[in-house]
Amino acid sequence: MLYHLFKAMDFSVPGSGAFNYISFRAGMALIVSLIITLWFGKGIIKLLRRMQVGETVRDLGLEGQLQKAGTPTMGGLMIIAGIVIPTLLFARFNVYIVLMLVATVWLGAIGFVDDYIKVFKKDKRGLAGTSKIIGQVGIGLIVGLTVYFHPAIRTKVEVPQVLAEQFDAREITTFNDEDGATHYLLDRKLPNTTIPFVKGNEFNYSSLLKFLGPDGRRYTWILYTLVVIFIITAVSNGANITDGIDGLAAGTSAVMVLTLGILAWISGNIIFSEYLDVMYIPGSGELVVYIGAMLGACIGFLWYNTYPAQVFMGDTGSLMLGGTIATLAILVRKELLIPVLCGVFLVENLSVMLQVSYFKYTKRKYGEGRRIFKMSPLHHHYQKLGYHESKIVARFWIVGVMLAVLTLVTLKLR
Repeated sequence: MLYHLFKAMDFSVPGSGAFNYISFRAGMALIVSLIITLWFGKGIIKLLRRMQVGETVRDLGLEGQLQKAGTPTMGGLMIIAGIVIPTLLFARFNVYIVLMLVATVWLGAIGFVDDYIKVFKKDKRGLAGTSKIIGQVGIGLIVGLTVYFHPAIRTKVEVPQVLAEQFDAREITTFNDEDGATHYLLDRKLPNTTIPFVKGNEFNYSSLLKFLGPDGRRYTWILYTLVVIFIITAVSNGANITDGIDGLAAGTSAVMVLTLGILAWISGNIIFSEYLDVMYIPGSGELVVYIGAMLGACIGFLWYNTYPAQVFMGDTGSLMLGGTIATLAILVRKELLIPVLCGVFLVENLSVMLQVSYFKYTKRKYGEGRRIFKMSPLHHHYQKLGYHESKIVARFWIVGVMLAVLTLVTLKLR
């Protein structure tokens, strides 16, 4: 909003020229997000407490668990405000920013309805699982179809001068590096992504449909959209499952968001992407402003969410965080790195799936259900082993940082 305002005024206000720089606007978005979550957070928590928006806790035999009963929930509203308001203020609106704002509000609304039913309708089941999935599939459809068909979402790849001369001049972008050498970039609209640890690491989804013959490529949009729906649903639910002890989901999400910010910065910069041999995605650098706001919101929320938590994010925050992290990865064409970057979410998800599957299998075979873990998700297993939740959270954060470093290493490790 401010960028477009100052641009309309031809940046005549002293200092307004700084709004031309993504780094400045991202920094301002982070600062304003921190102010919103830190300064107004206490008031929001008091309001939630006054409205008796408290967490209902089942006795699972975990130390200190029952003491959490009545702690204000739906704190995800703080995170959403900390993301949306600074993004509206400082971002230059393009299709990437609009998609992220839609995903934020959409997924936040699903989580809000779930929390509302639990808190105000006194129904512990919350929103029906089918309804959640339908909502997640809906935003997956929007993201998948937009990325595939929107003309402004394109990638560029370097080609030799001889090959560049064979294309229309409008399809070729040129730039000179620090040594004065000229580079030629071919503008493409392809369903490509990045394969980690592989040289020449671009992968075209249409190659999976070769078995359908020459006409198989026309169905690529269906395959791509299904992949996007699966990724957003899986990561969103993974974050939801991870949000079980104080500071775990917000802290690990902050690490993932910072990593995606670096990847977005590189992918949206023609010089950095060429140097690191990373897919150049025009316009995606603007996502750094959104990411700055998201990082500030996660850090600000952690101020009140670390042990002992003064507020919980609820499904309002966890479903939104997971889904938007997945959407960011898709937009910068790094969705195949999600199993690495979001490894904490993945393991938490798998622990639940393995526990339930093994229990059902052994109950059919032996007449009694057996368990792999003392309790799932995985963080509760460690609680059952006697670890204090602060130690569990700190160690999960450390693992998240290690996975983030490994994700960034894939830029050159091929």
